[in-house]
Amino acid sequence: MRGYVLRRIAYVLPVLLGVVTVVFLALRLIPGDPAVALAGEKASAAQIEQMREALGLNRPLPVQYVEFLGRLAQGDLGRSIRTGGDIGRELAENFAPTIELSVAALFIALLVGLPAGILAALRRRTAIEYGTMLGSLVGISMPVFWIGLMLIYWLGARGGWFPLSGTVTPGLEIPSRTHFYTIDSALTGDVAIFGDVLWHLVLPAITLSTITMAIVSRMARSSMLEVLGNDYLVTARAKGLAEAAVLLRHALKNALIPVVTVVGLQLGALLSGAVLTETVFGRVGVGRYVLNAITARDYPVVQGTVIVVALFVALISLVVDLVYAMFDPRIRYS
Repeated sequence: MRGYVLRRIAYVLPVLLGVVTVVFLALRLIPGDPAVALAGEKASAAQIEQMREALGLNRPLPVQYVEFLGRLAQGDLGRSIRTGGDIGRELAENFAPTIELSVAALFIALLVGLPAGILAALRRRTAIEYGTMLGSLVGISMPVFWIGLMLIYWLGARGGWFPLSGTVTPGLEIPSRTHFYTIDSALTGDVAIFGDVLWHLVLPAITLSTITMAIVSRMARSSMLEVLGNDYLVTARAKGLAEAAVLLRHALKNALIPVVTVVGLQLGALLSGAVLTETVFGRVGVGRYVLNAITARDYPVVQGTVIVVALFVALISLVVDLVYAMFDPRIRYS
């Protein structure tokens, strides 16, 4: 197992280096000059050149690349051109709410999509199966921003059941300890504040979960149908095992193997979907943070964000590979 993990980590390093290189070159070769954006349109040529020197943009590109890799090896993502703050600290503050939203969306997707897909496989050619397939088709087809706007209109503006936007009601102060709003609000010991944070999280999490929910339900259904046709289930029934034991102990465990892969991949996709969701609902998060950076040509922030997201996705991929062993003992990491 240890050797497998080390090999997987060794495979990840070239991928991350490739991502770093592509992002570094792309952000410097696209039109636009960060020095002009920072100095202002009315700045003189001398002021712009002075700003370029301060940012290190007047050095040869290979020198900039080597210096960037050196800082990155020390865990230094640089400083934001727009705010002047440490990018690592700013990312920690903004990435935590995005992870919080993504995990909540994944929880809802599994809570609804997994049972729906399994039940659809067990109830072939019934209203349950047809309803599940129709719902998954609709969920995959609808854009995330449109779902968010519809939920805001019907459940927020018209119904008044949920807040229209924001991460927490303005005026409520939550001491920032972990940067996760749910955890920080729970640490206050105030049930009202904790409930307010959860209430603001419901609609964005449902919005972000729809596509993943649809994909999980379809995968769970198809995987369960494939497993139900295997001979070992007939043998288990012939030995006198109860139907519940046959389904839970044998069928479900094997049917979950493909679902684990989908869930791991979707968790990475949820991070990109969170950008739109955070924008629609006006939530604090890495989505709004990186959009502001792109608008201001703050390329160090964009670099740092892409690198952190790539590392996060690579770690998810590694965890998914290791979780396989829990569901399929045939897998050997030798």
